[in-house]
Amino acid sequence: MLCEKPLAGSMEDARAMAELERTAEVVTAVGYTFRRAPGIAAIREHVRAGELGDLTLFSGRYWCDYATDPNGPLSWRFKGGPGSGALGDVGSHVIDAAEYVAGPIASVSGASLSTQITKRPLPLGAVVGHNAAPVSEEFGEVENEDTATFTARFESGLVGTFSVTRTGFGLPNGLFFDVLGVDGRAAFDQHRPAEYLFDDAQPDARTRGARQIIAGPNLPYFAGGVPMEAPGVGASNADNFTYQARAFLDQVAGVAEPLPACATFADALRTMEIIQAVVESSHNDGAAVAVPPVA
Repeated sequence: MLCEKPLAGSMEDARAMAELERTAEVVTAVGYTFRRAPGIAAIREHVRAGELGDLTLFSGRYWCDYATDPNGPLSWRFKGGPGSGALGDVGSHVIDAAEYVAGPIASVSGASLSTQITKRPLPLGAVVGHNAAPVSEEFGEVENEDTATFTARFESGLVGTFSVTRTGFGLPNGLFFDVLGVDGRAAFDQHRPAEYLFDDAQPDARTRGARQIIAGPNLPYFAGGVPMEAPGVGASNADNFTYQARAFLDQVAGVAEPLPACATFADALRTMEIIQAVVESSHNDGAAVAVPPVA
């Protein structure tokens, strides 16, 4: 079973699904496709190899513009309680990317949720994805957040800052993050998905500075994941989905040398727990809220 996020409509159902994954003889996965981006996976390897030194800051944001039009239809994306808007939609991806790269989050604080467009016209029919659709003259209330910000403390002591929005003008799919350490820095921008930036202490001061690393077969998830396995051909969301599907089929088939496994129901449950903690922080004037430890 390959499930999209969110894993379930409630924490109770999500916990039940994670328990089923643990005890039943089923193959399960969740679609956190950004884990398959070669640049993100390469940054994770830099961190795990200690090439950035002790980490000092993770700054992640996911800024999108799909909800900037106030005449966009009141689809299901705008229904549900706090945390089910931009935070649950795009925020879940940057939260998962943060833990994938920098390790578990221990607590969140300083959370603030806001809605810029509080009413939207009711659609006259079904709404598919983020697409526009014919609307009526009747308006309904938006029930969740357009924008959310919060800070996090990782189990390692690392500090993280996060911001997400679906009303960020001119940003079609703006997942960005920076990872800073005492010995280096790495950064990823989904608008330039076939590369990432890397900086470390070069021996010659004249050549120091952030370097553009072009995705190629030397990066994770590139070989076997894109149609042309050569540097500079690009790597997109579609390639991430293809690689994810292939990895899941490897798990189902039980091949001898499978691709690295997909994210699990347990991973998706954890993201939901972090989002729940962010919402709780926002309801309590930004108070710190602990996140359950990784099982």
